[in-house]
Formats: sequence, C-alpha cells, structure tokens
Amino acid sequence: MTHLYSRRKLLTTAISTVTVFTVGDLFLRKSSAANAATNPAKEVVIVEFSTAGIRTGRARLPKIIKTESEWQAQLSPTSFQVTRHEGTERPFSGKYLNVHDAGIFRCIGCNTALFDSQTKFESGTGWPSFYQPIAEENITQTKDRSLFMTRTAVSCTRCDAHLGHVFDDGPKPTGLRFCMNSVALNFVPRT
Repeated sequence: MTHLYSRRKLLTTAISTVTVFTVGDLFLRKSSAANAATNPAKEVVIVEFSTAGIRTGRARLPKIIKTESEWQAQLSPTSFQVTRHEGTERPFSGKYLNVHDAGIFRCIGCNTALFDSQTKFESGTGWPSFYQPIAEENITQTKDRSLFMTRTAVSCTRCDAHLGHVFDDGPKPTGLRFCMNSVALNFVPRT
C-alpha cells in the first residue's frame, strides 16, 4: 500500500509541477509582453531585401509596438489570433501552402522579409515550410512550453508577430523545418 501511495504521490507531484511551470511560463510570457509594451526596445536590426530578393543591407529600425485595437484594425481576425495571440491556422488551409512562385514571404504585420521561396519545401505537414529564414536577424526564436511540450516558436523581430515553429526534421542543408502560418505572411513575387 505504501508503494502505491508513493507512486500516486509522485505522479500527482509531477503533474502539479508541470502545471505550475506551464501556468508560470504563460504568466511570464504575458508579463514579458506587457513589459515590452511599457518598456519597448527602441530599435531592432534587420536585413532588408528589394522586391527582386536582393539583400540591400542591415538597417536599424524602430521596433513596431501597437495596441490590441490597432492590430485588430490592421489584421484579419485569423491573422490577429495567430500573430498576436500565438494561434495556429488549421493544417492544409493556408493560402501559401502550394505557392511555388519565385518571391519573398514577408511579415503580415510589418512587411519584414522573412523567407525566400527558394527555401520552401513540401513537408507534408499542412503548413508552408522552409529550411531557413532569409536572414537570421529578421526572426526571433523563443522557447514555447505550451501544450505540455517544449518547442521553438518563431516570431518577426520587428513587430513580434508569431509566425509558427521551427523543428529539426527538415531537409539538407540545414536539417530545419520552419513551419509557418500562411495568415502570418504576405507573398510578394519577384520583380
């Protein structure tokens, strides 16, 4: 009986600990977002690209900070939910899943260049997938401990729009799969 009680107590403690960390992470994430809104980083460094996909150089630009109502006025309800509240569009529903034209995928919130179509591949997951960003400076990767697992979330460096997640099961040369939400992106064909 003591042996069963110990296992049960151990399991209960483990579940409680996971719940506390998950709720704690959620609180810290929301606190960090609130802190960023009240004490925003003044500037960020990104790499800019022309409509032809040519790297034009690094630029120090103001960080884009908007209120919830300003984002709601700019974005569709689905884009707002995904980019501002870390949502996910349904698999196989995104408008860019089967887009294979030459061009640049840019942030729907601030137009920052994020991915080149030359790095897009068919992952079979139901979301547009890329094996690398157009420039490391243009994305930010953070730990996401929601849904009782640890993943790496990807967001836009300039406006903090949630884009999707990155996984280590992609093709060569990087072995990465940047699994992005179509509603977080705008596709701009090369000119």
